[in-house]
Amino acid sequence: MAEQEPGAPEIMAGGVVGLDVSGGIARLTLDQPRRLNAMTLEMWRSLPERIGRAVADPAVRVLLVRGAGERAFSAGADISEFGTVRADAAQAAAYEEAVSAATEALLNAPVPTVAAIRGICFGGGLELALCCDLRLSDDGARFRMPGARLGLGYGFPLVRLVVQRMGAAAAADLLFSARVVTAEEAASLGIVQRVAPASAFDGAVEDYLGLIAGNAPLTLRAAKRAMLEALRTDGPADTEAVDALVARCFASADYAEGRAAFAQKREPGFKGE
Repeated sequence: MAEQEPGAPEIMAGGVVGLDVSGGIARLTLDQPRRLNAMTLEMWRSLPERIGRAVADPAVRVLLVRGAGERAFSAGADISEFGTVRADAAQAAAYEEAVSAATEALLNAPVPTVAAIRGICFGGGLELALCCDLRLSDDGARFRMPGARLGLGYGFPLVRLVVQRMGAAAAADLLFSARVVTAEEAASLGIVQRVAPASAFDGAVEDYLGLIAGNAPLTLRAAKRAMLEALRTDGPADTEAVDALVARCFASADYAEGRAAFAQKREPGFKGE
């Protein structure tokens, strides 16, 4: 795991992962701003439950992951607690299991997922961001995988994720150099899909989330399942599951509403049924 950004205040760990749902949008907040939202073991452990609760709500059309405050999305793992939660091999294995469960839950969320990135996005924080389908950042964001400067190794699932999201050459640059990447370069490397000025970032994020949330929920879930199946590495794609979700779209009242709205030149009112 990546270490926390140097220079963070040394205070007691106590971060949480907040969940708020409104307007078809579930917002997960990595909340430990005085440590640059570094992830504690309890934060890792709480993520699958928070994600599960969010996506079980049929009203949720998109899931946002963000960091509290304006200084960081997340600086990675909170190393201040490693002496107590990763002190031996058994604890280290349990820690990695918690991280794996958190990242798998985010990767496999059945709705579109978006990371909103301000400031620092390093190590485990960047891993979480890459688990999302899309990443938006402000123009002051910074990205880094510092493992090569720390002497630690990144496991195969993380390296595979970086390669899938960025391509092999860009992934090699990020992992081999351990350098800090600016938001502008992150966009060119495929780490982020959109960059907005810091002063307008919150509005840009909300506009984009609203664009997604205003679309047909059944279509969003069908497209997400197809994307997940396309990236499967543990066996053949479950195309029958995708076909069933697509068939549900065509049989839905939302499909009729979408066609009527198009013909009448008005905004559709989708209900997910």
